[in-house]
Amino acid sequence: MPESDTMVSSLIELKRTDGEGLVAQLTRQLRNLIATGRLGKGRVLPSSRRLASDLGVSRNTVTYAFEQLAAEGYLAASHGRRPVVTTDGHERIERGAMAAGERAGKPRLSSWATKLQRADWPMSYRGQFKPLRPGVGDFREFPNEVWARYLRRSAVHAGRRELGPINRLGLREALAHYLASSRGVRATADQIMILPSAQAALTLIAATLISPGDTVWVEDPGYPGATAAFRASGALLTGIRLDEQGMQRMPGLPAPRLIFMTPSHQHPTGRLMSLARRTGFLGASRPGRTWIVEDDYDGEFHYDSRPVPALQGLDAHGRVFYVGTFSKAMRSDIRLGYLVAPKALVGTLEIAQQHMGLIGASHVQDALADFITDGHFLAHLRRLRRLYHARRDHLVAELERHLGGTLSIEVPPGGIQLVVRLKRGRADRAVAKRLVAAGVETRALSSLAVDRPCDHGLLLGFAAWRESEISAAVRTMASCF
Repeated sequence: MPESDTMVSSLIELKRTDGEGLVAQLTRQLRNLIATGRLGKGRVLPSSRRLASDLGVSRNTVTYAFEQLAAEGYLAASHGRRPVVTTDGHERIERGAMAAGERAGKPRLSSWATKLQRADWPMSYRGQFKPLRPGVGDFREFPNEVWARYLRRSAVHAGRRELGPINRLGLREALAHYLASSRGVRATADQIMILPSAQAALTLIAATLISPGDTVWVEDPGYPGATAAFRASGALLTGIRLDEQGMQRMPGLPAPRLIFMTPSHQHPTGRLMSLARRTGFLGASRPGRTWIVEDDYDGEFHYDSRPVPALQGLDAHGRVFYVGTFSKAMRSDIRLGYLVAPKALVGTLEIAQQHMGLIGASHVQDALADFITDGHFLAHLRRLRRLYHARRDHLVAELERHLGGTLSIEVPPGGIQLVVRLKRGRADRAVAKRLVAAGVETRALSSLAVDRPCDHGLLLGFAAWRESEISAAVRTMASCF
């Protein structure tokens, strides 16, 4: 039933103590009355003067509400005439539902987002960590109380600091010293960029150097985060097969735009690239034409011999990017990685870094700089090396004991994970799915292939799990075969 002018005002309740404001309240309530059909299409509303008098508000309050509803298509209003409702509430609801249905359809994505969706990365782990998830360290062993003191101190001092550069000088200097002494990296502090993660570094490199159609060589099988970043930028990927020294040289192929490798511990096999192989790749690359990205994601953890220096330290012509992260040695939620860039590209990369918003929190950077400078980072690493070395050996022994006839174990010289091969030709993805259901998280080796299927196997993490947890997980695995 249409409402009289008096009834219209009786349906509206304005509260002067409400933080929403009188105009907003009146607009919302009139809109709802129209949408629900209480004020039907063609209904003439009271004049602004009459409604203002009935509600005890200024005429401007009513006028502004009418103008807003007219702009939204609910009312027709003209000078000297009372406003008229122009839409039926049920019609508007149906049109809104149709529009929502159209919006709910499959959205049109950019080529970049489409390529990212096709990538088998990142893995969608659900719930709590389960043994033997690969790629993670044991965050339970991190000195949280010590780290918290540095964070608190940095946060307290944050208000006294100038905004300063996004790549904090203290952390860059501490990293330059640490990388030179521990990994043989040759770089000045101004070549180091601090990013939210190692993946952010790969995204930055891809955006800066890769044009659609450029060729990129990647290890096969290899790290899926790198293949996702380069494919999304339009690169044509060539998967380079591995031998016992990791990525093989391919002298017969045309030189690519970029080569991505993990020479210290190949991902996922853990194989170590020899010094001769490293210098061979450097000799085959052309400065300014072919770039090399060295991802040293867990280079801190080497157990069986002295670690081979980073490839970047052997480069005399500025063609190697060195990528690292703190997430393996510290905590993943610290969310800091770093990139050592060739000097010729530092300025361009810093512009791109700011444009893309790939910036680490300043107070975390400052806390980490002091944490490293005061010796806590190295002390923590020394302890983790002993723990992870023992855990690797324990996992190998347990696998040989319970699954020696089923699996072939590849023992890496370092790192935080290892590969086992399936001896009986089982499909590794089906096996991995069955193990996850039983409470053991693994990754199928075939899911990391780039061009051609690789041997079926499983990627098992050992760093994050204590020896009792490893033993229980292997017994669970044995029950699933």
